[in-house]
Amino acid sequence: MDEILNKVSQSKLITFDLEDYYPKGERVVLDIKDWLYEGFILREKDFREVVASHDWNQYQDKFVALTCSTDAIIPGWAYMLLTTRLQPFAKKVVVGSLEDLETSLYQTIIENIDVSSLKDHPVIIKGCSKKPVPANAYLQATAKIQTVAKSIMYGEACSSVPLFKRK
Repeated sequence: MDEILNKVSQSKLITFDLEDYYPKGERVVLDIKDWLYEGFILREKDFREVVASHDWNQYQDKFVALTCSTDAIIPGWAYMLLTTRLQPFAKKVVVGSLEDLETSLYQTIIENIDVSSLKDHPVIIKGCSKKPVPANAYLQATAKIQTVAKSIMYGEACSSVPLFKRK
């Protein structure tokens, strides 16, 4: 009887899992709609008073997404002011949704990943994750890995989709 061989484990195929790079830490959304007059009008004096009296310690070591869930027009300086208060506490601050926050986190992470170990290897970028890895992270990883990899696939070793092959 022929022995069953695991050809995947014997190949030079390297699995790149973005979930391995998921930064630990709580994500929070700071919605400023309640800091606006009737939820729509930013009155500078009132806004500054709320900012001055807010407990910023609660954002210690957290990732913060600043947003306004109403259709109010928020001037850029307002988010900048909030950032000056958050900077001593928060790990990262962005304007936008939680997905925008995750995309920003992954952009920084992917920029700093050393992909030299993937040089001239076939790479599979693992799909399906249990953590909220944003779609943009897959694009950024693909672009970076493509500079060194022999080939790139997406999915799992047993059912992958070919994306790139160096000629």
